[in-house]
Amino acid sequence: MKKHNFSAGPCILPQKVLKQASDAILNFNDDSLSLIEISHRSKPFVEVMDKAVSLVKELLGLPKGYSVLFLQGGASMQFLMASYNLMKIDGKAAYLDTGTWSSKALKEAKLFGEVNVVASSKEKGYNYIPKGYTVPSDVDYLHITSNNTIYGTQLKGFPKTDRLLVCDMSSDIFSRQVDIAKFDLIYAGAQKNMGPAGATLVIVKDTILGKTGRQIPSMLDYQIHIAKESMFNTPPVFAVYVSMLTLQWLKDLGGIAAIEKRNEEKAALLYAEIDNNPAFVGFAAKEDRSLMNITFTLADQKNQEKFDKLWNDAGINGLKGHRSVGGYRASMYNALPLESVQILVNVMKQIN
Repeated sequence: MKKHNFSAGPCILPQKVLKQASDAILNFNDDSLSLIEISHRSKPFVEVMDKAVSLVKELLGLPKGYSVLFLQGGASMQFLMASYNLMKIDGKAAYLDTGTWSSKALKEAKLFGEVNVVASSKEKGYNYIPKGYTVPSDVDYLHITSNNTIYGTQLKGFPKTDRLLVCDMSSDIFSRQVDIAKFDLIYAGAQKNMGPAGATLVIVKDTILGKTGRQIPSMLDYQIHIAKESMFNTPPVFAVYVSMLTLQWLKDLGGIAAIEKRNEEKAALLYAEIDNNPAFVGFAAKEDRSLMNITFTLADQKNQEKFDKLWNDAGINGLKGHRSVGGYRASMYNALPLESVQILVNVMKQIN
């Protein structure tokens, strides 16, 4: 029996994509060669990379003047690369601190210059998104994290600023409609809504690069990766291929507008049970609740053993909350079907 996969990452992938990927591992393009043993510079793989880039542009409605890259090192490498490529010598950057990943990002930025934390929800365990903050006019960029996987919060709107806007969208990219033109740099690890771990998507406005006055190491320089079309070094072939398949699956479903509707339906179903069942308590502030990662706890810990047995017996996987928060976390990325959410809700109804 296929389990109901609520894991926070690596993510659930569409069954169709898993089948296509497994076939390609054995025999790619009917060439009697595996996808992972062909040259990354061969025509078949160059076509994969080109198609993946094209699908990103199409699905996001990417305006002209942006480059799309598939890099390695995860979003954690982008904490470093964003600062290296955008913060001027003796420069400053502003960060909105909404969780573990934003705090890790600002830690890396401090290696390059002054960091101004414009607002933080740390004092309340990151259970809400700060609002009403001011972005200084003398910073090189503002960095935000659109969705916080650990705490289950999500930005419902994005700040207006005349500074460069940088966003870590690792856990909610392609899950909802977003005006990309508002952003100067977006990065996202593939392992939430795109594919397996190993690839990182970077979308960057070309005109913002090359203005720091820094000498940037080649592997960390966006301009070099753009010039080499994500092929400066050997790309993560399998991760890029599966990401391409997943993006095609999303397009075939009707694109981001269609998946956003599905994601809203899944979240509404689970949040309704959390709010209406006195046995459960939601963690995140209601106005900031994530569509991707739903965090909750038991009102009475005496029910833990019973609840844990019920959801395990129902074939549910990955429901345990992050160690820094505890409780439970249902990660409901694009490929998770509504039926899996209904199974979880049915289990929760047995606790009261």
